[in-house]
Amino acid sequence: MNEDRQDLRKRILGARDGLTGNDRHEKSTMIMHNFLSLPEMHQWSTLFMYVNFRSEVETLELIKNCLNRRIRVAVPLVDASAVCMIPLLIKDPEKDLVPGYYNIPEPDPGKSPRVEPGEIDAAVIPGSVFDIHGGRLGYGGGYYDRFLLNDAPQAKRIGFAFELQVIEKVPVEPHDQPLDILITEKRIVNISR
Repeated sequence: MNEDRQDLRKRILGARDGLTGNDRHEKSTMIMHNFLSLPEMHQWSTLFMYVNFRSEVETLELIKNCLNRRIRVAVPLVDASAVCMIPLLIKDPEKDLVPGYYNIPEPDPGKSPRVEPGEIDAAVIPGSVFDIHGGRLGYGGGYYDRFLLNDAPQAKRIGFAFELQVIEKVPVEPHDQPLDILITEKRIVNISR
């Protein structure tokens, strides 16, 4: 049976939504430790990172950890009219984030300066479904794909996923941007592309 992208997304997100808050937090902490163990982590000065929403892998503790290490952290501000994301630097997630597009926490544009996308060393991105070959299904808007392709092609692309979101092969389309690294609570997968 060949599941279409929408059904696959719905099935996997349903499973992710089924994680308890404790499970999600515990697994997110393991993913954070895996990320912090990356050798290249010590070379990065600017990260682009999503702020978790609903049942996504939690990132707030990682954002704080990176800021404490003096790594600049930019988070996306969605410009729905231009169908794009703008990377804005934050210094304190508790003070600098406000409810934004679809109520997703975003940087307050009045407080947060813009960072040039070319300065971003690595992008930590969410998604619904992943595979170990770099395939990723987002949520259907294409925001991260466009950002990685057009604005920050130099950035190392890192997907955060719970193991239950990883399948054998994601049905990718030409516009889908591949990952360089996939991190779950159980493993780090370096992908050659």
